[in-house]
Amino acid sequence: MELESHRAPLYEALLAYRNSGQRSFHVPGHKNGQVYRAVLQKEEHVHSDDQAAKYNESHLGREPLEQSQVDIVEGEHVVAAYKRQKSPQDTTLWEEKHQERQSQSNVVPTRAFLEMMRMDVTEISGTDDLHHPEGVILEAQQLAADCYGAEESFFLVGGSTAGNLSLLLTVCDEPGSIVLVQRNVHKSVIHGLMLAGAKSVFLEPWVDPTSGLAVMPSVKTVQAAVQAYPDAKGLFVTLPNYYGMGADLSPIARICHEASMPLLVDEAHGAHYGQHPELPASALSCGADGVVQSTHKMLSAFTMGAMLHVQGTRINRSLLRQRLAMVQSSSPSYPVMASLDLARRLLHVQGAQTFTAGLAAVHTFKRGLAELPRFQLLQPVALQQQELSAEVEPADQTAHASAAQPEQMHGQAAAAELGHAAAGYTAQDPFKAVIYDGLGILSGYGLQQQLEARSCIPEMSDERYVVLLFSLGSTEEDAQHVLRALQDISLASTTENASLSSEGSGEHMKEEKHYISTWNNFQEKVSYSEPILFSLQPIREEHTIEIPINECAGRRSAEMVIPYPPGIPLVYPGERISPTVLARIQLLRDEGAKFHGVADASLQTMKVMKDKQK
Repeated sequence: MELESHRAPLYEALLAYRNSGQRSFHVPGHKNGQVYRAVLQKEEHVHSDDQAAKYNESHLGREPLEQSQVDIVEGEHVVAAYKRQKSPQDTTLWEEKHQERQSQSNVVPTRAFLEMMRMDVTEISGTDDLHHPEGVILEAQQLAADCYGAEESFFLVGGSTAGNLSLLLTVCDEPGSIVLVQRNVHKSVIHGLMLAGAKSVFLEPWVDPTSGLAVMPSVKTVQAAVQAYPDAKGLFVTLPNYYGMGADLSPIARICHEASMPLLVDEAHGAHYGQHPELPASALSCGADGVVQSTHKMLSAFTMGAMLHVQGTRINRSLLRQRLAMVQSSSPSYPVMASLDLARRLLHVQGAQTFTAGLAAVHTFKRGLAELPRFQLLQPVALQQQELSAEVEPADQTAHASAAQPEQMHGQAAAAELGHAAAGYTAQDPFKAVIYDGLGILSGYGLQQQLEARSCIPEMSDERYVVLLFSLGSTEEDAQHVLRALQDISLASTTENASLSSEGSGEHMKEEKHYISTWNNFQEKVSYSEPILFSLQPIREEHTIEIPINECAGRRSAEMVIPYPPGIPLVYPGERISPTVLARIQLLRDEGAKFHGVADASLQTMKVMKDKQK
């Protein structure tokens, strides 16, 4: 069958169903939104007859209010329009009646929401079956494989989590299977190990000396681990990290393949990789065997929409399909799948031009940030030097260098000594603008709070950095807005420095030696761990005790401690809590980080095993 990249077969099938006018005698129970349509029509009739006429009858010469302004679902517009045309006394009386009527009626979805419900269908004639695709879903997945350079692609309706689980349940095909895993992985990978009853050998990630952030295991570490555990079922890494940092995966893929071992990649934040010359190479193009991408994160799919791409013979695809059916709903969301189809079509049809507007916004932001010397941008050393030589006049380069913190300059020199190929951080996603306060006044948490107070909502922050996520949907107006916010923050903190100094510790930069990212989770001076067995066997409550957190060093944890975002566990159940990790947890807690997996969200206490010797 010849593939037609301009088509979106699944989405087209849903449109055809919507326009067919067929009666639903199948799930879902909302009957294409019909359950709400009668209520909406009743409310519209009441408001149209009762309110619209009254609004306009005594205002000859004025523009009559549009239906949307008197629609129950657009009540705020009604209030605003009425206020413009009535006295304060009349407005108050009308608002009271409007609020009373609203409280007595059902909440009615908007027309746009009802339109979506008309395409919220199930497995019926013409819509295919995700778990046994033969029609439009099969064609949509084949088009996705063609677009992303895979041999086969699978739609995921449970986010990248579903893909990570299914890959691990596929390669770990017997209890006690050993798998090599980058230590700072997403919690879904840990859950996959638990479900598989696998043994994990954790590989410590390489830490960029400039930023202090962990990227992925070095080639040297991977080589050593593969040699130590040649029977491992595969290597699982995360690239890019939450900050958009990465390096070339090709050498690691070669090491794995020489050992007949599949390379599995959580590329959740890299669904756009390889689609534009300014973007890093994709994991598939570097030789990865199985790649999971969150299409909703950096492309245009609905939330929870993701894809799993595979190539080569090292992954049992028949078993993979079975595992996907186990971890995904038997009633998948068709709007989510259609959004995956449309996201792929956008790339297929427009190609690299898909990112033109978004990259223009990024370039605008970078140019504007260069005029705000207080705020710095995280980039690989080689890229920093390249941009400086291209954009900064020689006289300005000295000033730019002098503005950098001493530890930054030292880190850059250290990275340069390692060499471009071995540094471990040679690629940066341009859409992840990672910024920090070069003066050290505001921590990342504090800077995020200041930005949010100015209507800019960052992706995440840690003690030092704030991650601003741009995408193909970003505009230059977005870039200008955040630049104005940063300029305002800079001016405000300059004039109110004393006030800033008296605010909570979550707003200010700690001493450099205390910097810890929620992304980092590594043990010093160890390149890889011994095999650690994971299982679903719960820890019984009678075997645990809750104690003050400052007494937990040396005890075995009875819970998983997961700073969120991005969801990288610091401690696993049954793992002994070292003084170093305990200090890291306490510092993150004090800086305002949020935690999953713990009984006491404030982390004043922790659950540990009763017997500290076992």
